[in-house]
Amino acid sequence: MRIIFIIFFSITSLIAIQTSDRLFDCTEIFKERKSELLVELERIDEQKQALNALKIATDELLKKKEVRINQREGEIDSKLETITQKENSIKKMLAKNENILKEMKKIKMNKIAQTFAKMKSASAANILADMKEKEALVILQSLKAKVIGKILAKMDAKKASKLTVLLSK
Repeated sequence: MRIIFIIFFSITSLIAIQTSDRLFDCTEIFKERKSELLVELERIDEQKQALNALKIATDELLKKKEVRINQREGEIDSKLETITQKENSIKKMLAKNENILKEMKKIKMNKIAQTFAKMKSASAANILADMKEKEALVILQSLKAKVIGKILAKMDAKKASKLTVLLSK
């Protein structure tokens, strides 16, 4: 029994030594893998820090651009406001000038009408007959009906009929 016990004890010792050697090998492998993982973790951490720095720089750049855009929008808005004010001012001046021009034309037509009213009807008929129909029509419209009748009576029948048709419209 002693022999069996010794054999058993030696076999278990051998197995324990082999297991111990395997455990030692596994421990060595784990240590190597751990160091590799630590190196990889450091690399990942460096990349993370680089990304954070890039993000911060990008955010700052975007803020600066946004500030510049807001400034330019403000400038554009103020210029647009100025342009709108000038445009309104020009429209008012244009309307005023048109009113003045109408008034001047009216005064001019009154003077022309007075001139034709004072003329002899034969002379007025000759002058109006030589004019374009539209111009003659404008002058005739500014005269009194009695004067128009006298002038048309002295005018060529064809021209007088054309002007009469135009006066009736």
